[in-house]
Amino acid sequence: QIKESATLTRDVLEQHFSDLKGTLKKLLDERLMSLLQEVDVIEQESIKPLDECQKLIEHGVSTADDLLQEGESAVDGDVGTQNEKLCNFTKKALHIQLDSLPEVPSLVDVPCLSAQLDDCLLTILKNQIFRHGTVASRPPVQLEEFVEKPGGILVRWCKVDDDFIPQDYRLQYRKSTASHFEDVYVGSETEFIVLHIDPNVDYQFRVCARGDGRQEWSPWSVPQIGRTTLVPHEWTTGLEGYSLSSRRNIALRNDSQSCGVLYSKAPTYFCGQTLTFRQVLFGIETVGQPDRRDSLGVCVEQQNGYDSLQRDKAVCISTNGAVFVNGKEMTNQLPAVTSGSTVTFDMEVVQLGPCSNEGGNFKLRVTISSNNREVVFDWVLDQCCGSLYFGCSFSYPGWKVLVF
Repeated sequence: QIKESATLTRDVLEQHFSDLKGTLKKLLDERLMSLLQEVDVIEQESIKPLDECQKLIEHGVSTADDLLQEGESAVDGDVGTQNEKLCNFTKKALHIQLDSLPEVPSLVDVPCLSAQLDDCLLTILKNQIFRHGTVASRPPVQLEEFVEKPGGILVRWCKVDDDFIPQDYRLQYRKSTASHFEDVYVGSETEFIVLHIDPNVDYQFRVCARGDGRQEWSPWSVPQIGRTTLVPHEWTTGLEGYSLSSRRNIALRNDSQSCGVLYSKAPTYFCGQTLTFRQVLFGIETVGQPDRRDSLGVCVEQQNGYDSLQRDKAVCISTNGAVFVNGKEMTNQLPAVTSGSTVTFDMEVVQLGPCSNEGGNFKLRVTISSNNREVVFDWVLDQCCGSLYFGCSFSYPGWKVLVF
């Protein structure tokens, strides 16, 4: 690991500084071209009036020279034509203003180009370059735990550098056969459930963090392998009143008049001796008109012919927050289920064997949570259950439920 990470770090540093040199050269070339263009513009704008002044002066000198030659010719001519030439010369001389010249600007008013190049730029760049980049022997954040979920993995990470103050975390993953990592979470939490994980397949995870008030991300944690052996939760297909997503983990109550309980495809909610139930989470994405018969919950077996889980061998919560155990409503009540609500069922085995006082021989400790409130009770069954189904029922269209 040391040699591999050192080699990778060298490659990253060399590539980064190579890219940096190319970018700096490009920026310097662009700045040079910009300054040279400024010189061209000032030169052209400043020289134009002086060129025009020079042309006027040269024209006046040329006119005066022509007139002088004409005067000399008139003087040198014979007597017969002398008077006529002198008369023409005099008329022309009166019309030409030989004493009028354009104003020539003073020397101090004429632009004199120069370049101001502040050498302190080199000092600033030198100081910035010498502080640019760091080499860390250990990343400030490391992966801490992988917890199997049905069709997913709960990934937890922790800060291992006491001096590092994180603002955000960034979690990436990839299949063991893939060549590139992809972002799966960016935020302030220190755990995240990665869904759509194929069972019994290795996935590689890594995490980094961004310090408080910083833009750059920290070095990546040491990549670690995570996997789940639990198949994903899926709704069963074919029930007329519900439409399912392609992964069959989202159910939408459609506008069909048909009603009934939509069950899971299989009893994927496992239980057993000394086993803690995996959490089943219902995420309510959209809501329809509520009804007292609505239900979300788990049951021992599929029983067709019912329009609700408010029956024997089932525990559930209605959309109005009422909790039912084996068809009987409890005194305790949870908040009503609304759009964006999450409802969780968490169970553990608390008793196996005969229990004549309770009338059953299998007891589960059930915790139902909704909107930061929870109820806890014991669910007594007359048989040991190795696994449970989950289900839902809604009387009116518009309800959309994600299960994982």
